[in-house]
Amino acid sequence: MVCLPTRYLVFFQYFGTKYSGVMETSNDQSLIGVQNYLEKAVQNLKPVTPVKFHISSRTDTGVHALCNSAHLDIQRAPGKPAFEEKQLVHGLNRHLKPEPICILNAHRVPSTFHARFSALSRTYIYRVLMGCSHHSEIPVFERDLCWAPGGGYLNVPAMQEAAQFLVGTHDFSTFRSLSSETPFQSPVRTVLQVDIQPSSGFLSHHYEHRGLEFWELKFRSRSFLYRQVRRMVGALVAVGQGKLTPHRIKELLELKDSRAFPPNAMAPPSGLFLKSVEY
Repeated sequence: MVCLPTRYLVFFQYFGTKYSGVMETSNDQSLIGVQNYLEKAVQNLKPVTPVKFHISSRTDTGVHALCNSAHLDIQRAPGKPAFEEKQLVHGLNRHLKPEPICILNAHRVPSTFHARFSALSRTYIYRVLMGCSHHSEIPVFERDLCWAPGGGYLNVPAMQEAAQFLVGTHDFSTFRSLSSETPFQSPVRTVLQVDIQPSSGFLSHHYEHRGLEFWELKFRSRSFLYRQVRRMVGALVAVGQGKLTPHRIKELLELKDSRAFPPNAMAPPSGLFLKSVEY
């Protein structure tokens, strides 16, 4: 008797600094992908056939995820029941140690479900730290988890004004980096939400006297273009620094040309987190 595979949707998080991104890479690279570790962990659960994680949302080298998702099909040996959801979570996490990757939960889903194409929206946050005159002033516990742009404090109201130009359906050609997929992807995206709000830092109440301010830029859309969020953040920070006017964001959108994006303005990966994937 052949047991049919069971499809699961899993949610997982990772500290992205040491990985080449979430997607699988060849094992001979100096940095490899989170997917490599996920698939190695599931093979330890002795499936009948190799298991592939179908990741919902790609993240780049150095980008983190509070919650990414993937679906996978697991076929067990004849006579063995399908994994219970909690059993799968505990089994994967046991084999992921000591990597900074954690399975949060798992759900059995129909065989027609697809982690990437069934997603309704994705939410990213970007953490900015103000009040550092030099990157060496970033608290040790926040390094690789935020960006401290030069030039002191940012003009947040100007950034909030500029952010509203990004909301809605636009051709975001100016705000994407070119990649091998560029010729095959429409540059039109609908950004549902852009918010800029004060935030707290890790243990920040212990160094309030330093005058550091943490802010979060939140972006929600069904999908984003390659490096779109980092370029939007970089342009908004340039507005906060007075290098661009808020209205310049609207003009950049209307140019529809990636070459029009201000040079060296893209935000670094360290402050970017995939917050959630909504179904």
